[in-house]
Amino acid sequence: MKITSTSCICPVLVCLCFVQRCYGTAHHSSIKVTRNQTKHIEGETEVHHRPKRGWVWNQFFVLEEHMGPDPQYVGKLHSNSDKGDGSVKYILTGEGAGTIFIIDDTTGDIHSTKSLDREQKTHYVLHAQAIDRRTNKPLEPESEFIIKVQDINDNAPKFTDGPYIVTVPEMSDMECTGTSVLQVTATDADDPTYGNSARVVYSILQGQPYFSVDPKTGVIRTALHNMDREAREHYSVVIQAKDMAGQVGGLSGSTTVNITLTDVNDNPPRFPQKHYQLYVPESAQVGSAVGKIKANDADTGSNADMTYSIINGDGIGIFSISTDKETREGILSLKKPLNYEKKKSYTLNIEGANTHLDFRFSHLGPFKDATMLKIIVGDVDEPPLFSMPSYIMEVYENAKVGTVVGTVLAQDPDSANSLVRYFIDYNAEDDRFFNIDANTGSIKTTKVLDREETPWYNITVAASENDNPGLLSHVTVGIRVLDVNDNPPELAREYDIVVCENSKPGQVIHTISATDKDDFANGPRFNFFLDEHLSINPNFTLKDNEDNTASILTRRRRFSRTIQDVYYLPIMISDGGIPSLSSSSTLTIRVCACERDGRVRTCHPEAFLSSTGLSTGALIAILLCVVILLAIVVLFITLRRSKKEPLIISEEDVRENVVTYDDEGGGEEDTEAFDITALRNPSAAEELKYRRDIRPEVQLTPRHQTLSTLESIDVQEFIKQRLAEADLDPSVPPYDSLQTYAYEGQRSEAGSISSLDSATTQSDQDYQYLGDWGPEFKKLAELYGEMESERTT
Repeated sequence: MKITSTSCICPVLVCLCFVQRCYGTAHHSSIKVTRNQTKHIEGETEVHHRPKRGWVWNQFFVLEEHMGPDPQYVGKLHSNSDKGDGSVKYILTGEGAGTIFIIDDTTGDIHSTKSLDREQKTHYVLHAQAIDRRTNKPLEPESEFIIKVQDINDNAPKFTDGPYIVTVPEMSDMECTGTSVLQVTATDADDPTYGNSARVVYSILQGQPYFSVDPKTGVIRTALHNMDREAREHYSVVIQAKDMAGQVGGLSGSTTVNITLTDVNDNPPRFPQKHYQLYVPESAQVGSAVGKIKANDADTGSNADMTYSIINGDGIGIFSISTDKETREGILSLKKPLNYEKKKSYTLNIEGANTHLDFRFSHLGPFKDATMLKIIVGDVDEPPLFSMPSYIMEVYENAKVGTVVGTVLAQDPDSANSLVRYFIDYNAEDDRFFNIDANTGSIKTTKVLDREETPWYNITVAASENDNPGLLSHVTVGIRVLDVNDNPPELAREYDIVVCENSKPGQVIHTISATDKDDFANGPRFNFFLDEHLSINPNFTLKDNEDNTASILTRRRRFSRTIQDVYYLPIMISDGGIPSLSSSSTLTIRVCACERDGRVRTCHPEAFLSSTGLSTGALIAILLCVVILLAIVVLFITLRRSKKEPLIISEEDVRENVVTYDDEGGGEEDTEAFDITALRNPSAAEELKYRRDIRPEVQLTPRHQTLSTLESIDVQEFIKQRLAEADLDPSVPPYDSLQTYAYEGQRSEAGSISSLDSATTQSDQDYQYLGDWGPEFKKLAELYGEMESERTT
């Protein structure tokens, strides 16, 4: 099928298709062929053009649902290159090639091997090619064609949304074509573009003559006028859809439409009877339901709602009627108590009316109805009836026991008029302040009452018939305790009154008020005054403000905490009762230091130093210093008492020795802290010194040595002598002690230059001039003066 320059005819593929159409004839589709031509135009050279294919494919058709035993013939492929010698091989590829569609590679005949369904696949796209059987080279380019599945009427119409449930109001209007109910739609899977296989026509199989259906649109409408729900509520309508435009042989499908008529208010309420009778005992409680009545309404839902009312009758003030919304009944209740002895029957006219009206049906009549109810009052044995529903009585407090408070009265309402007995219904824990006379109903006190403790009492009095004690009636009695003036007034609270040191005469320093436990009539107004039997207070006075308060005023200028920090002011208070009561109280007034604006700074008496300008912090610091000094003094005294004297007083010359000790001393006047003679030389300590830490049991004989002996003693022998004395001393402590002797001896010709021995030497110096040096050297002059007098003595 390849075109060469020497060929004069374009190779083509000839396709034949045998198709059974509606008129039963077979069409053979061939390929239109065009040739490649070489034209010679004057003045132009010869031009060679590539051969073009000028053919057009027609579609192949195959019938669906083919049920024959042999494969269905589809068509034929043919190439002009095919000389019939079998050298051309035809190849078929694409959708269904080799499975659904097969081709004879020699003749080019195409067959369908399976039954096809157009509703599953409408067409198949395939490719055809002719090749040289010997060389396997293509003789024609690959060409594409379509095999279309031709439809037959093999699908019935279907209602995909059925069955249907729909409502329509009753009494629907029948203007024009009726009230539209629903539109149904059936679908047909056949090809709507080919024949009448998918053309559907609707009809009604069940539901006439109430409903109709449009054959083209499927709209269902009402067919009768004033369809009444109360006569029939539910309808089942069967709709059929048939294809082939409803012709004989067409396929059909059906569905069910369930139609319910909805209610409208087209029925008024009706009482089943025009006269009713009701028995009510006279013992019925007020507010209780005594009967029910109901009017029937054929409608449902809100269209059957109604209200009941009493429109007439002699019992319109005794009874009332309400509507139960759930049951739609009229509930008859008692407004006032019944008394068989006074009236034995009542008549009521009761009306029931719809609450939701539909004016389209007002011509059907008034939507209400009335009936008459006769009520018979039944006679019962009733309990005693008190003359009042409740009682209020009064009694003064502090009244004597047995005082009559009041009287209650009850009678038997029945014709028998039995005697009545009374008693007070007490709880177990109640205190019994009252009792009642069982025959007369007179209430008396059993205890003395105090209004300030309990101003009101509520008791319950019961009454019963002598013939039938089980029938009881009760009444509440409230007893108000009246006030008498039995409580004197007193100060409203404890007052903390302060007067500033810099107060002026006539200045208000505080305002006081009073209270009275008695009632208002025996309490205010209060009078405040000073006791007339006491002398006039020179410091403070009292002013009655005539509004149940009083002011405390100063009489003089300035107060001093250092002189007196607390003042007392006796006052008197009287109330406005008859007779009037009074009481006395004493006000405590403290003197305080205040700022210039009157604010209290401090009220403590020890705070007077602050007037010198010292702040609170400075006062605290001074107090701390005083405490520290006291602690130092106590410590010093303790250390001084616990200080021990040397165990042995040495007679050794201690000149030029340095003595170290921790005693700070008590100053110039302290002569007991340290023995100065211990620092003197041995010649100055000739007498025997005893230990001061313990009391010796044996008095040693004092040693007397001459000055020459002391001057000639050897140091070594001096130490041995002192050691022997220490060993023989009975007052030594029971532990080892260390005694240090640093005696240098008296062998120096120049003598000692130490000042320690100056106290023992004779001096002719006069220290009287120290007294002329002034008071700073007065103590020193007195000290040297005492030394001179001792030497003289």
